[in-house]
Amino acid sequence: MKIALGQINPVIGDFAANRRSILSAAAEAAARGARMIVFPELALCGYPPMDLLEHHSFLESNLESLRLVQHELPRDIAAVVGYVAQNRNSVGKPIHNAAAVLLNGQCIATQAKTLLPTYDVFDEARYFEPADSRTVFTLDGHTFGIAICEDLWWETEPVPGTRYPVDPVRDLLDQGARTILCPSASPFVKGKIYTRQHLIARVGAAGASVVYCNMTGANDNLIFDGRSMVSDETGTIRYIAEGFKACVPVMEIDPPPENLPPEVTEDPDEVTCRALVTGIRDYLRKTGFRTAHIGLSGGIDSAIVAVLAAWALGPENLTCFLLPSRYSSDHSILDAARLASNLGCTYHTIPIEPSVAAMEDSLSELFSGTTPDTTEENIQARVRGNILMAFSNKFHSLLLTTGNKSELAVGYCTLYGDMCGSLSVIGDLLKTEVYQLCNWINRDQEIIPANILTKPPSAELRPDQTDQDSLPEYHELDAILSRYLMQNRSARSIISEGFDAETVHRIVQLTARAEYKRRQAPPVLKISEKAFGTGRRIPIARALFETDG
Repeated sequence: MKIALGQINPVIGDFAANRRSILSAAAEAAARGARMIVFPELALCGYPPMDLLEHHSFLESNLESLRLVQHELPRDIAAVVGYVAQNRNSVGKPIHNAAAVLLNGQCIATQAKTLLPTYDVFDEARYFEPADSRTVFTLDGHTFGIAICEDLWWETEPVPGTRYPVDPVRDLLDQGARTILCPSASPFVKGKIYTRQHLIARVGAAGASVVYCNMTGANDNLIFDGRSMVSDETGTIRYIAEGFKACVPVMEIDPPPENLPPEVTEDPDEVTCRALVTGIRDYLRKTGFRTAHIGLSGGIDSAIVAVLAAWALGPENLTCFLLPSRYSSDHSILDAARLASNLGCTYHTIPIEPSVAAMEDSLSELFSGTTPDTTEENIQARVRGNILMAFSNKFHSLLLTTGNKSELAVGYCTLYGDMCGSLSVIGDLLKTEVYQLCNWINRDQEIIPANILTKPPSAELRPDQTDQDSLPEYHELDAILSRYLMQNRSARSIISEGFDAETVHRIVQLTARAEYKRRQAPPVLKISEKAFGTGRRIPIARALFETDG
């Protein structure tokens, strides 16, 4: 039996476009002899729909689209389509996260999702009622079971120390399922593909093959890498689809192909770049923007964002602004201009000194007798933010922010200044990771001027300023932040590894105090297990307990 993987890129709430993608993929699969095609989780409405699920019109459109797909699919090919189903029981939430099996104008089977994740960025139990039973179905004498995304992850601990009470896959296997179909919307995280392979192999160890179809593209801050898989009844991976790309591969599952795909040895820097490029491209496309712009400072953060944006959108759709102040060094201006030229982007130079002087003059009486401090530095950043937002308003161009995770963590950024914008491209990359990725970008040719990579990082908001005037060296800062943010370690625990106690306490305090800034930051493209935003929910007004261990 030939089965196709409908690895598509839905737009949340665009039922007509999603339906067209489903029908087009099904037609292509049918033309290539597939008997079945599996689509991602909630392919019909897009993932995650969040509170749109509370709108009656959204649910009605979803069911109407399902019926249209049901009757418009090509003949003799079964389609497993993710959608929002009504809960027919008299108790529980009114809807299910479900998949329907459609064939020749009929719905021959449905299955609701059992395990509803509520960790990290997920909040499915807020909306959906879990399945209270699991059933198999038969097509051409072959018995299938459907396990939607998290249903395959029973073996894992979603929160350390906890386990799901039900193993949906085991239930399906006990009923005789020979193949587990897994519609999925699993967001990208570095290294996650290896976890998926392990979970699929576990099903194979029980004697069933797996057809795993994952969503591709990006929605808001979440990036979906696709990389759908097919395994045989020994758990051996027989096929892995290309990542970050819509495609419709067709595979023979009975018997499976003899040739094995190359072993996955992913280059983490290459995959990270592809993920961020996908995130930028889809964010603009799905929010109705065609062009973007950034403030190009001559530093490493804005440099990498410019490269990624040029790759995502094409250099003709990216505008760079050089906004020098009285403290901007000549080499920063030259480095920024050279980078823009290397990328082939349009760039404009607008000195900010007249605007800054006007602002300082208007505040001179109020500030009389005070000593210049970060207030005056922030005026410069906010003048830049005003210029960049004015361009956005006038020309319908989307402003990309350029702050990294290290700076966002400790608040080394200015609200309504360099934090202005609609999308934080590298807000989930620590500063040391930014350097690593820039070196990968320059592996074959010097795209980012070498001086940007070697000079001391500086905001250039006062004479001879460097980041390390205010922060520890980035390798030390990032080591502390990794433990505190990613591993939820206390200050005492981090200090026990040999880190300076005063530095650790200070970093923890800075991170806590900057929570209000992060609440007002643009969405951060998620590429790690713990990104700022919906995946890390910390009160702004709270007592700081972490320093006590």
